[in-house]
Amino acid sequence: MATRHARGLARIAVAPSVLVLFLWMIVPLGMTLYFSVLHYDLLDPGNEPFIGFLNYRYFLTDPAFFAALGNTLKLVGAVLAITVVGGILLALLLDQPFLGRGIVRLMVIAPFFVMPTVSALIWKNLLMHPVSGLFAWIARSVGLQPIDWFAQAPLTAISLIVAWQWLPFATLILLTALQSLDQEQKEAAEMDGAPAVAYFFYIVLPHLARAITVVILIETIFLLNVFAEIRVTTGGGPGLQTTNIPFLVYAQALLQFDVGGASAGGIVAVVLANIVAFFLVRMIGRNLEA
Repeated sequence: MATRHARGLARIAVAPSVLVLFLWMIVPLGMTLYFSVLHYDLLDPGNEPFIGFLNYRYFLTDPAFFAALGNTLKLVGAVLAITVVGGILLALLLDQPFLGRGIVRLMVIAPFFVMPTVSALIWKNLLMHPVSGLFAWIARSVGLQPIDWFAQAPLTAISLIVAWQWLPFATLILLTALQSLDQEQKEAAEMDGAPAVAYFFYIVLPHLARAITVVILIETIFLLNVFAEIRVTTGGGPGLQTTNIPFLVYAQALLQFDVGGASAGGIVAVVLANIVAFFLVRMIGRNLEA
């Protein structure tokens, strides 16, 4: 009885926070759903006729949507590949004893705390600038033609910027998992004379499987919403080459002034993100049960 009473008091205590959180989520979602069925043009305020699901039809049949969807998937895949592989390599390196390891670890983690707009500006103007950037100087130093990253390989440039930001997160998670590896297994492998490659693939990599799954799950959810790096560097161009779904929704709302169509796009983006999250959660659940 006392336990039931305590549970009741606990529910009452957390109810206000849950209610505020619920309203914080449900009110914007409800307004977005409402606007998505209206012809809401910012250039014609006060005239928002109901048009049903036409906004969804126009958004889903727009060629720009398929280009944005493809760019979104390419961006997520490229960043995941770079951060997972790079995170494993950095975690293996940082797990080794060497002078100044604590300082190096701090420097590796530091990029994760840099604001996306700031890091995008640094990469755009100091590193990837085709005339005065560091990469251009290195290319000229070895007799090569500098690459105009944001004109010749814009999506690759965005992927590198975003991967640089998320690499510390992957490294931190994987390093933590690596440090929990049983030392007895390592000592047994060394005593048996197992090669370093076999030790990595048969002991280290299976041990990191759960951590890798967590990295993929969390990063994917956030990478589906990349916006600042695109806005600061390429503005979605050239053409639609770096336009992802969040940027397409932004462009439709604030550049084309079509709030109704952008709201429909926002709902579509939420549905797609939830579908991806659902399958990823199932995948991580199976991994954790294994």
